[in-house]
Amino acid sequence: MGRRKTTTRLAAVVLALGLLVTACGTSDETSTEGGASIGDGIGDGTASGTTIAVPADYATIQGAVDAASPGDLILISPGVYNEAVDVETDDLTIRGLDRNEVILDGNFELANGIKVVGANGVTIENMTGRHFTGNSFFWTGVEGYRGSYLTSYRTGDYGIYAFDSVNGQLENSYASGSRDAGFYIGQCFPCDAVIDNVISEWNGLGYSGTNAGGNLLIINSTWRLNRAGIVPNTGSYELCYPQRETTIVGNIVHDNQNADTPAIDVALLAMGNGILVAGGIANVIERNLVFDHERTGIGLVPFPEEGASDVPDPDGDLTRPCKPIVEPTIDPAEIDDTILWSSKLNKVIGNTVSNSGLGDIAVADLGGDLSELGNCFSDNVVGSSAPANLQTLAPCTGTGSGSYDDGALDLVALIASERPPEADWRTTPEPAPQPNMPDAATAPGEPARGMPRKVDLTAITLPTAP
Repeated sequence: MGRRKTTTRLAAVVLALGLLVTACGTSDETSTEGGASIGDGIGDGTASGTTIAVPADYATIQGAVDAASPGDLILISPGVYNEAVDVETDDLTIRGLDRNEVILDGNFELANGIKVVGANGVTIENMTGRHFTGNSFFWTGVEGYRGSYLTSYRTGDYGIYAFDSVNGQLENSYASGSRDAGFYIGQCFPCDAVIDNVISEWNGLGYSGTNAGGNLLIINSTWRLNRAGIVPNTGSYELCYPQRETTIVGNIVHDNQNADTPAIDVALLAMGNGILVAGGIANVIERNLVFDHERTGIGLVPFPEEGASDVPDPDGDLTRPCKPIVEPTIDPAEIDDTILWSSKLNKVIGNTVSNSGLGDIAVADLGGDLSELGNCFSDNVVGSSAPANLQTLAPCTGTGSGSYDDGALDLVALIASERPPEADWRTTPEPAPQPNMPDAATAPGEPARGMPRKVDLTAITLPTAP
């Protein structure tokens, strides 16, 4: 079908479905309890293009995407779409009219629901992706992205995924049943991105962020019933290493030891921890509510990487850029079989952590001097720590005192311990209906320009228990 503007027909669709969406919608408030809302504004990304209806104008989402021009709004009616959609046009808004009824289904055969490849400023909102062998919603190599009011479940890799991409916003969304992570931002520095008001459960990891940081905020969200909760991590198998400078504030993190989830090997290793920094540097973890974990509530540990392509900078340089590609600091032939990325210079402040099996707050390394790593812990309400008296040993202000040997974690034993095998990602629970985007049928297109929105971190308070 030739491309055309939707006029009378779209007006009829809007009138008919707008009532349904409005009835199912939520208020404009987007923050979880105790958080600072960042609202539903769009920076400078107001669209001025054509509206294309699916299936009224094009029978498939891919057909509509292929016909669209920058600034267009693609508006998708309820239905199940067995598609893997590739997007290569800038500044599109791709929106479902009903988050729970506009469903991209991969039938456990297709790789990705919507994959945005090098197209800047693309917004995807108000729909569900399920049953993909890779990811439901995926941006790669882009500048400017936004995912809002998205649901992802039962995916073989990630749920909602941004890689090698900057200036992004993931908000008001839900992910479950992913083998790797429900939400992932990786290989970017500075990322200039925000994850706000999301729920991640029944995944291998709630959040994974390999080599991601630099104005990267994870705020006002719930991470529960995963193998592990929030896991920033380092590895030379991707660029932008080491992971550094992620801010984690105002989250609820609990019960992340779920043995019935899918999980890749890293998720198996990380099981039983709430917020776990694995080889990360200069992260800030503040005003989070963390409870009920088998191992640690908030832990700072090293990441032992096998087959590494580089080693930590011997001078401790934290400013290595992503691009151009940084040359290895050592001849690859001289790299040991296992390289240790230590967690350094992280700040853990003002969190409330309880009921952790090995330590509500914890720090460990393999063979290094913990006192020289520069991690600090202050003003946390905790019942235990590993080593003991950690906030006395490593305060964020003043000079610490005591021994790191008392009550230290035995990382060798923990790494070697057997963990429950993964469950089949294809059979994880189906989520309940999720809140719709307000005014999905009538709101103008909103390309992802001016992302991320500004956040007042000082306004985010410690959450209350659910």
